[in-house]
Amino acid sequence: MTSLQDLKQQGAASQKSPQASLMAFFEKNKGQLALALPKHLNPDRMIRLALTAFSQNRQLQSADPRSIFASVVIASQMGLEIGVSGQGFLAPYKGKAQFIPGWQGLVDLVSRSGRATVWTGAVFAGDEFDFELGDSPYIKHRPCGEDDPDAMSHVYAVGRVNGSNWPVIEVWPIRRVWKHRDKHNKVGKAHYSYENLEMYARKIPLLQVIKYMPKSIELTNALNAEHAYENGKGLILDGDFVRAEFDDEQTPPENRQSALTAPEVADASAGEIEAGKPLPNAGMGAMFGLEDALAAVKRGDYDEAADLARSFAPKDHDIVAAAIANATTSKDSAETTPRRRRNLE
Repeated sequence: MTSLQDLKQQGAASQKSPQASLMAFFEKNKGQLALALPKHLNPDRMIRLALTAFSQNRQLQSADPRSIFASVVIASQMGLEIGVSGQGFLAPYKGKAQFIPGWQGLVDLVSRSGRATVWTGAVFAGDEFDFELGDSPYIKHRPCGEDDPDAMSHVYAVGRVNGSNWPVIEVWPIRRVWKHRDKHNKVGKAHYSYENLEMYARKIPLLQVIKYMPKSIELTNALNAEHAYENGKGLILDGDFVRAEFDDEQTPPENRQSALTAPEVADASAGEIEAGKPLPNAGMGAMFGLEDALAAVKRGDYDEAADLARSFAPKDHDIVAAAIANATTSKDSAETTPRRRRNLE
């Protein structure tokens, strides 16, 4: 027979707030979170940041808690914190949560590499603004003090690789940004841009500039996360890489193995993740293709080409490996000191 104390406990559990339920979920799986985080990040802080974002968004409160857990781990693998200085955000999507890097997070990731810098800006009504493309590109922007997102006329981004003579610039009229959003938006008015107009608008030209910048694993992961959300795809954390799910993948879902699996638990119905079960948003694929890797080989950035090739199918992986081998062999024959190349195996 059920005791009065049992009934009281059941009633208290049923009246738990969404925040309390999520907190209990994180506490039960905190050990697994700690194992997945980089050493410099604290699981307690990441949990607090996730709970803050959760409490501020009603749609997130109906999201699968496992997807929130997965998003926290994905953000941590990039070295970005949720809701801190525009580094990244949790966005609800089809009953799940997905981490999206902000423009400030992308700028930070480029800067961390020490090989390039990028920045972005928004032009408002009344600003003095001039730019020119071509072989001597420039941007001149003198703000007047206006900051109303509805008064934006242009957004731009600038990137400079260390030692380069000229910057890479991208300028978009604001109407082009909204046209781009409307074309790729899969979630309607739930798209995060409606509540973060300037953040989203500044990120669009920045993403174009970053294509020409050296890329670390963390930056590649952040771009894949952005690309996945824009195209309505899920994510998987596979070792060091975050990958987007695509419809034309050849690997059957049941044969895929996520590097981020659930902890062993005695009672999966109590809110813990089931043992060995991949977290939500599992899929494969990547934002960058064979052409991007071969372009990196052509410009002599063999490390970047090797990093990209790790996420390719075996056939494309071998093509990149052969291209690096051919390029470095030619280089070796012309120089006494061979250029270091990364092992793709």
